[in-house]
Amino acid sequence: MPTPRAVPMPMPTDAEPGSGRPRGRGPRTLRAYALGAAGLLLAGCASMPSRGEIRPVQGSQGVDSQVRVFGVPPADRAGAAEIVKGFLEAMTSDDPQLETARKYLTEEAAKTWKPGSAVTVLSAGLDRSPIRGEKDPDGPRWKVTGKKLATVDERSAYQPETGGGSYEEFLQLVQENKQWRISTPPKSLVLSESDFQRIYMPTNKYYFAGGTLVADPVYVRQRTDPDSRMDPTTQTVQSLLAGPSRWLGPVVETSFPTGTELRPGTKSLSYDGQNTLRVPLNDKADNVAQPQCQKMATQLLYTVQELTASRLNRVELLRSDGKSSSLCSVTDVTAAAIANRPRVPEYQYFVDDTDRLVRMKLDIASDDQPKAEPVPGPLNAAPGFKALSAAVSYDERRAAVVSEDGHGLYVVPLSGAGAMPQPVLTGKGNKPNTLTAPSWDAAGDLWVADQDPQHLGLWRVPGGTGTPEKVQVAGLDGGRITSLKASADGVRIALLVQKDGARKNLFVGRIERPDGKGDVSAVSVRELRPAAPQMADVTAMSWAPHGRLLVVGRESGGVVQARYMLADGSMVAASLPGATGLSAVAVAASEDESKPKPVVGWSEEDGIVWLPPGAQWRTVAAGGRAPVYPG
Repeated sequence: MPTPRAVPMPMPTDAEPGSGRPRGRGPRTLRAYALGAAGLLLAGCASMPSRGEIRPVQGSQGVDSQVRVFGVPPADRAGAAEIVKGFLEAMTSDDPQLETARKYLTEEAAKTWKPGSAVTVLSAGLDRSPIRGEKDPDGPRWKVTGKKLATVDERSAYQPETGGGSYEEFLQLVQENKQWRISTPPKSLVLSESDFQRIYMPTNKYYFAGGTLVADPVYVRQRTDPDSRMDPTTQTVQSLLAGPSRWLGPVVETSFPTGTELRPGTKSLSYDGQNTLRVPLNDKADNVAQPQCQKMATQLLYTVQELTASRLNRVELLRSDGKSSSLCSVTDVTAAAIANRPRVPEYQYFVDDTDRLVRMKLDIASDDQPKAEPVPGPLNAAPGFKALSAAVSYDERRAAVVSEDGHGLYVVPLSGAGAMPQPVLTGKGNKPNTLTAPSWDAAGDLWVADQDPQHLGLWRVPGGTGTPEKVQVAGLDGGRITSLKASADGVRIALLVQKDGARKNLFVGRIERPDGKGDVSAVSVRELRPAAPQMADVTAMSWAPHGRLLVVGRESGGVVQARYMLADGSMVAASLPGATGLSAVAVAASEDESKPKPVVGWSEEDGIVWLPPGAQWRTVAAGGRAPVYPG
């Protein structure tokens, strides 16, 4: 039976709804076919359907995970303009090896073009124009431009563009066998934001920092990669083996020996009926010791777990000999112990309307209204002491509390009796509320910022009891830290920064401890990067599961909303339901990944509110402020 081929379809005479394109355009060189429950072409022997809707899809029409896009080869004797147009559209296709796009290139360029090494993401499509000259009136040299939104590098890491960067590239066309062809293709794939979201999906790969597993966000293709022919799981594992992103690399390490790769020829990874994933490696990993091998398997289990629809119970690493002999394996229980993740929180905390630190039991399965109770220990027994804000350590044994005047930071045990201790840090300025709400990391260090104009700075209290150390923050450029939240893994910190009284911007910085052992004299925060560039103003934030951020803010011309975002600044989900009335000053999410926990916020109208998983917002305390989870 002859091999089926793509059949061009006529364009409708009217523009597609919402496309913004004029009526009466000629046929496009790119075609996309929406697939239903069955494939359009079945294996081996197939034919085009005789009826039913087959619709053309514009390259930037929007995100639809069910759409497959295929390029159409260049027409015979096509002009330079059609070659440029067809090539740019074919870059968005799902063709294996991007074969159709390569047909627009010269033979030499088609052999050497390696677009899979990076992706340039534009906020909209590309503009193209010929550069005409006396000797080339048809314009064999074309300029393509656009507004750069982000880049994705060879390690799959997303980096948002700051300052409204522009993209510019020149495509040189030459005559080859009496046909126009491109001899200088772009150095990377160039995609509009909507095409990027259709083709790629966010996930995490995992590395160790001081014995704790850290999420490193990346983007991989949602389907088989046209260049490597690897499925999404294998793409992600390959990225894990290649090493951490450049931004996170200085503070994490991998357990895999240098040069470790998948066994040659591996395009997909298999599961068995017991939800075990087997990963064949090359000979670089053949002689690792069992403890190191189990750390390698733990990195793989957490990395692949986010991609699987069903629960992944076990990862087994295989030797390079091709005989499927096992190097080691870990179960999800063993991996959880090795990963050293934060403990499951027992309570949620906030400051009530009498300025006391109180807690509520986390029992979202119960229909009973949760009741707040004063935290135990000397804090609420101290006569006259009032709290402005607080943070509770991950083990829930200590509270860091800022006094009502915003000048004193106290660390108080949440058990026993006794008098209130002396403050571990005192704000330097005379203005009220100079100290921000504090934050703990999983190592037990305490972080807080002083907002007084004469004493601006970020402070770290080692172990919560040591001598406070001022932390150098590179890239603040005179900005004032109005809120902060250290991540549980201890290598990242989210900073809400305001400059010259303008809007507040959210940044994520890398916490560097040069000797890797927590030298208190050398801790610094480096390489601030925007964590919510889409927001015109950010007013509250919290770390959330899988290394994500819950951000409350407003897009330009929009209303206040709450969104989950990756720490690399890319948006990953729609806003939380009913969050438009959420107060602009406080929100909290648990970083625990074992069981979903309610999002907690402060609504100026309703007080402390909860959003349990799969439910609607409900008020749990009519008064109060500053809700927090441990951390």
